[in-house]
Amino acid sequence: MNAMIDGVSAAPPPSHPVAAPAAQRADVPRSPRLDGVPEFLPPPTDDVQSDHFDLLDPDQIVKTIVRIEARIADRFPNAGLRRVCRKLHSISLIAGERSTSFGRPILWLRAVVWTLVIGVALSLLATVALLAKPTTESLGIIDFIQVLEAGINDVVLIGAALLFLTTLENRIKRHRVLAAIHELRAMAHIIDMHQLNKDPERILHPELILMEPNGQDRRLSAFDLCRYLDYCSEMLSLIGKVAALYVQRFDDATALSAVNEVENLCSGLSRKIWQKIMIIEAALPKSSDAPPG
Repeated sequence: MNAMIDGVSAAPPPSHPVAAPAAQRADVPRSPRLDGVPEFLPPPTDDVQSDHFDLLDPDQIVKTIVRIEARIADRFPNAGLRRVCRKLHSISLIAGERSTSFGRPILWLRAVVWTLVIGVALSLLATVALLAKPTTESLGIIDFIQVLEAGINDVVLIGAALLFLTTLENRIKRHRVLAAIHELRAMAHIIDMHQLNKDPERILHPELILMEPNGQDRRLSAFDLCRYLDYCSEMLSLIGKVAALYVQRFDDATALSAVNEVENLCSGLSRKIWQKIMIIEAALPKSSDAPPG
């Protein structure tokens, strides 16, 4: 029965109240910055959903190194740092193939290893079968101990040989990864040598001449010096990315530890470079008309 309020019949309230749409709410104003933006965004397309960010892309690393080399060539065409970046580019071109080969099994080696393992296992079974045959001769306690000792020694030696064979593939790959990482470690030290004589004191005292690594006298402005140091820092960061690329398909504790050491080395050298950049920027007046690059 409808309730009577002041003589007016009122309809009963709905059992499930429905909220008014956001567009009809006068008490919730829409931000002017959202004008033209749909209230409900469309779902992501298949291209966005198909992107994978769980692995490093060697092609993107190569493209980044190419861009840095082009920037160095534009600003410092005769600098030795450009040749170092070109060498890093050549390493990055084969880094993808190396990473794939490190994760790919060595089939011929596995075939040889499993053939030897099966041969050893069959030999053991044949030996056990021969020893298990009944014989009329009785073994004394001394003979039994000698046979048992010889059998234990054989089992230990055979087990060590099998362990060596089964881990041979992993050790071969580890040797290759460590050799590639050693090359990157040397590159990091070479980059550090190029920025070593880029002293901020030469900017604070303009009467000093900044010597380039190739022995030619050249005065660098504060901005050029900051760009040079920034290029060194970017190259060190990319060395760490190439090193990480080597172990993303090869799960080995020793190789991963070597990659972490290279990344820590590059991070430490980069921090030293950025200390120089901060000293230069703190000593110079702020300017917003610096050239790009």
